[in-house]
Amino acid sequence: MEPVTLHTERLVLRAPTADDVDAITAACQDPEIPRWTTVPSPYTRAHAEGFVELIANWWADGSQTIWGIFHDDVLVGVVGLHHITTHPSGGSTELGYWATAESRGRGFMVEASRAVIDWGFANLELARINWRAVAGNVPSARTARALGFQYEGLMRQGLTSPRGRDDGWTAGLLASDDRTPVEWPIPLA
Repeated sequence: MEPVTLHTERLVLRAPTADDVDAITAACQDPEIPRWTTVPSPYTRAHAEGFVELIANWWADGSQTIWGIFHDDVLVGVVGLHHITTHPSGGSTELGYWATAESRGRGFMVEASRAVIDWGFANLELARINWRAVAGNVPSARTARALGFQYEGLMRQGLTSPRGRDDGWTAGLLASDDRTPVEWPIPLA
């Protein structure tokens, strides 16, 4: 599949290119990104170059759709649909994201993720989008809740990363859901 560019009120979402390698490298120096994601630490320019190449391959084979999120031509994060599967009754995927330190708290991730979710349900014939995060990643959980994801539980040692195994929170969003945020049984304060 060819990469798709999405536009929101404040953002442009497009597949990162070689021109974005330095911005990705700089963003991933923030210790909060590898703390909560599978991003390697320390993160090098070679990691970013490889990531950009992988994104192009994933778009080409349709297995993942990853966007850089840009506000006024500045990278503010990355969002994607990972491990896309098809099924006659509707496919599934997992929403994943990270935000630069400077962009957090401005609503960019909810705005970008909403565009990606809308695109995924409309264009990939999805029935379900999954969300998972390391237990304790409250900012990610707040974003997922704001997008209408329904909390589904704790996966004991259910997530793997360079750190090893972590407990993980999991939630889901169905194509038929109204996307109204509901209370989650975990503290998000």
